[in-house]
Amino acid sequence: MSVVGPVFHRYVALGDSFTEGLGDPAPSRPNQLRGWADRVAEHLATRTDDFAYANLAVRGKLLGQILDDQLDAALAMSPDLVTVYAGGNDLMRPSVDIDALVAHYDDAVGKLTAAGATVAIWTAYDAGWDAVFKVLRGRTAIYNELVREVAERHGATLVDFWRFDGYDDDRMWDWDRLHMSSAGHQRMAVEVLDALAVPHGLTAPDLGPRPVRSREEQKKINSTWRREFLLPWFGRRLTGRSSGDDVTARRPVLAGIAETD
Repeated sequence: MSVVGPVFHRYVALGDSFTEGLGDPAPSRPNQLRGWADRVAEHLATRTDDFAYANLAVRGKLLGQILDDQLDAALAMSPDLVTVYAGGNDLMRPSVDIDALVAHYDDAVGKLTAAGATVAIWTAYDAGWDAVFKVLRGRTAIYNELVREVAERHGATLVDFWRFDGYDDDRMWDWDRLHMSSAGHQRMAVEVLDALAVPHGLTAPDLGPRPVRSREEQKKINSTWRREFLLPWFGRRLTGRSSGDDVTARRPVLAGIAETD
């Protein structure tokens, strides 16, 4: 029986914490993470007998670091599917040259598509509802428009995170409010497969009604978040350190899903 829709044989995921899978714990897996990319790979593996998957993403990396460290390694694997999520960490820096940032991105996407890969890239998320991250909304919107042009120019698949509804629910995010929760990763896997036009049976999580918190409960949550995430995060920015300094890619070579999971 023929398989409906595109079939991919060699999938390589590039990026930062978003693609590494932070916020979606899985103690038995490399780096103790699962994430949306693993979920996508697991489904793609059911559609062919010769599927292999590599995930080169490392948390905390800037776009330039991602492309410098991961692009050539990905090209050497001759993938027919590449996902690249990059730029989010750059947008959170005090200053950023968005035109130069996206020009670097554009060059990389062009190399990947020229090599024959289907390439999926993302717009950045609209965090306008969040009291802290809403300050980034303007620069994020500019970045997104340029990324849309990159996708159009190279025929890349665009996963338009900016336009997704439902992520304004804090249950879609991990305790740090920066990385998606398991529910957020599950929803993202659905969106990626849909964008690639791959038929699937995955469903987005139904979280039910949002919890109602008292003002005191919310103040306590906010205080814990500032102490345990925001202050250490600013500390790393000031000292030039990254959460990924001692982290390596968790699936650095192409391998079948059953071989490591």
